[in-house]
Amino acid sequence: MFEPVIAPSASLLGLLQRGRGDGQLHALAADRDEAIAAVEACVTADPRADWQVENRSLYYARLYMELEAPLTGLELHLNSVEDLENDDDARTGLALSVLGHLAAYGRRDALDLLRAYTATGSNWPWALDELALRDDDAALLALAPAVLARFPEGPEGDAELREVIRSAYEPKPWRLWAAHHPRIAAASEQSPFDLWQRQLNRPGVTPGWSTADVLAWADQADPAGGGSSALVRRAAAAARCLTAVVRSEDRPLLLDAAAGNEPGARIAALRYLVEQRDEAVADLIETAAADFDCRVVAAALELLGRMRGPQALARARTWADPGTGGADSALGEAAVQLLADAGEPCDGPLVVAGLRHWISVRGVTGAGLGTLVDGAGRLAAAAAVPALRHVYGEAVSSELRGRAAQALSITDPHFGQGPAVECLWDCEESTRELAARHVTTTGDIRVLERLRRLAADPAEEAEVHEAVRGRLTRG
Repeated sequence: MFEPVIAPSASLLGLLQRGRGDGQLHALAADRDEAIAAVEACVTADPRADWQVENRSLYYARLYMELEAPLTGLELHLNSVEDLENDDDARTGLALSVLGHLAAYGRRDALDLLRAYTATGSNWPWALDELALRDDDAALLALAPAVLARFPEGPEGDAELREVIRSAYEPKPWRLWAAHHPRIAAASEQSPFDLWQRQLNRPGVTPGWSTADVLAWADQADPAGGGSSALVRRAAAAARCLTAVVRSEDRPLLLDAAAGNEPGARIAALRYLVEQRDEAVADLIETAAADFDCRVVAAALELLGRMRGPQALARARTWADPGTGGADSALGEAAVQLLADAGEPCDGPLVVAGLRHWISVRGVTGAGLGTLVDGAGRLAAAAAVPALRHVYGEAVSSELRGRAAQALSITDPHFGQGPAVECLWDCEESTRELAARHVTTTGDIRVLERLRRLAADPAEEAEVHEAVRGRLTRG
């Protein structure tokens, strides 16, 4: 799949793609046809980088309800020729989830579309999971022949059927069908045994029972291949084995391995020494971070973030300080990440500087940005408010925006009157819950009305209901 093009944050489409609360508010105030087209564009071209940590379906479903939007665009998207050529779940998953919420809201056309797609579409297991939560038993039973016809008679088809049953997110339809279709009943009974057999027959070579054996095993070639990622995984497994076999007299061997030239043994030894908070590990991490082997460098920087204790924090301050270290180096950035995650209030200025530097170099992207945002909030660094507001407004990831909102609720004295109001309409339930707990209920007539609507919405999460009702009862 191609990465979706994200519109500017000030545009209606950009707000909706980000799932921001202002997106809903602007859509309801815009021309209806324009708003429907923008919502439809989001649902048919999922704007999320990672659907597993970002929510959009309920957000878009609420807009479909508010705008009384037809489902023609979603029907064309699901039934397009591309559905026959591209079976990637990401192409249709968001649309199917939106239809599921609409069916729960009572939209019969959404229910019918889910049923039809389950019978004919390529991503039918997702559609079936949505129906399992919302459809009645009679309608589900009627779908069984169409689903069963997807699996040809014979060993190969039966194996595919067992795999689909085993991986089903919602087992209700399969249990219902098993009572009426012997083939499904047999596959349901056999599926757990298939999984057990795969686990029992998993190939692999185990290390010997000594520190030297484990370190040597960490660099053995993986028979299944896998390149550098396989070496890193094996090194991590070796580090876990070391916790069981290392004796006090093995420390010199571990220190040699952590400074040596064998990458697997080096990473495994570094992992073990970091976990043990060995006094020599900081020097070893600093050396490894400058190594020519990118696998060793990446492991060292990742392990730096796991270091704890006063000595580790003191060394991290040296690495992160522009006056004594290389704050703009990879080691300096990793040190700032550690301070954001485990530092003390005195580390606030370094974390704020790291946050500003990150935004100036990378913009509002990158896995490490969330740690800096969390750290600014955890350390109550008021100087970070402008940067946090920038992250909140520009972040494409709604998960990252929620973390910025959390940090602002601690650092920004105006959060309750400002961002919290918009957050009541946000796509993330955790952000809506945060807003409900912090929003100022006087001065903006929209706030109490929104709180009441959230309290009455059966699709809302329990945590949000609890927060909202708490505010309504307190006044």
